[in-house]
Amino acid sequence: MAGPTENVRTRRTRKLLREALTELIAERGFERTTVSAITERAMVSRAAFYRNYQDKYDLVETIFAEAVALLTAHPPDGNDEPVERRWIAFFEHFAEHHRIYAALLGDSGGQWFAGRMRARLTDLITAHLPDASAAGPPGGGPAGAGLVPTLISALFVQSIAWWLANGRPATAAEMADRFGRIATAVVHEVNSWPPASA
Repeated sequence: MAGPTENVRTRRTRKLLREALTELIAERGFERTTVSAITERAMVSRAAFYRNYQDKYDLVETIFAEAVALLTAHPPDGNDEPVERRWIAFFEHFAEHHRIYAALLGDSGGQWFAGRMRARLTDLITAHLPDASAAGPPGGGPAGAGLVPTLISALFVQSIAWWLANGRPATAAEMADRFGRIATAVVHEVNSWPPASA
């Protein structure tokens, strides 16, 4: 009996903390937002905060980890969703949590989260697009390795920031399709570059 009650309480606590974080970032920026301010706004004890998160960075990382899981999780039956459906779910996550992501990626969010997003997505793309991870400037080689994942991750973060800042003028499915086309075009373009002349 205690388990389900605890789960409900934990979910409620996490929801309150996320909402408080979102409001505070919009009001004072991420850097000036403290754990004390978050717990006070959420009307949650500091002990409850630290039972769920290490610090405010961990709180944000946990939210983004949910998004990453949509791209990387493998269902127990082994029947993975098509890549397109995963990207739609990814954009749907950002739409569902649009207030906190808009705050984190807006002027008040600072550069920490955008940089963290880019780094994590670069790692994911490098792992799942081996051809792209090797692509680089004319001549290829180690100096060019990682160009495509870096470009695509930066394009993604900017696309999300633009989408949220402009009130999500396209659906998650439309954004996933458009972003997929852009990413594919980048991969094709870089892979079409001829080797450098000797």
